[in-house]
Amino acid sequence: MSDTTLEELPPFAGHSPDQERPLGGYVLLMGSFLTLCGGFSVWLHRSGKELPERVESRDLALIATATFKASRILARDRVTSAIRAPFSRFQGDAGPGEVDEAARGRGVRRVLGELLVCPYCLDVWTASAFLAGLVAAPAETRWVASALSVVAAADALQIAYARAEAAL
Repeated sequence: MSDTTLEELPPFAGHSPDQERPLGGYVLLMGSFLTLCGGFSVWLHRSGKELPERVESRDLALIATATFKASRILARDRVTSAIRAPFSRFQGDAGPGEVDEAARGRGVRRVLGELLVCPYCLDVWTASAFLAGLVAAPAETRWVASALSVVAAADALQIAYARAEAAL
């Protein structure tokens, strides 16, 4: 295709002609994220609560670990396949208790599949939810984050133990 022809295409056409990229769906997903963030901001303003000047280091460490584990559970855990199934296709077993899946479908369905099978993609959503939770319900958020952090540490110990056993 010539540059002139590409310039005449609609905004998203021609971006990735050899690969499906549901750019309109990505815009919708980003818009949804921004809408949720905006809704939280409006709620925060109306509630009279204020954002803290900074997040304490211990909360950052807790939320980082919990975000890692929650995103991993949502995106890769065998049991949560039921949540991803409408948007993904099973590829095979992966790490302990995990599966490998790929997004399927077209448009928004594919975009949701790409989000749900990618722990890195879910990190933004998960971290934002935890950080909002620290403002809205700090005790409850820290409790949930602590539970997920303990599970992440236990998983690391399980893997280390299995490797130690295999080395014997």
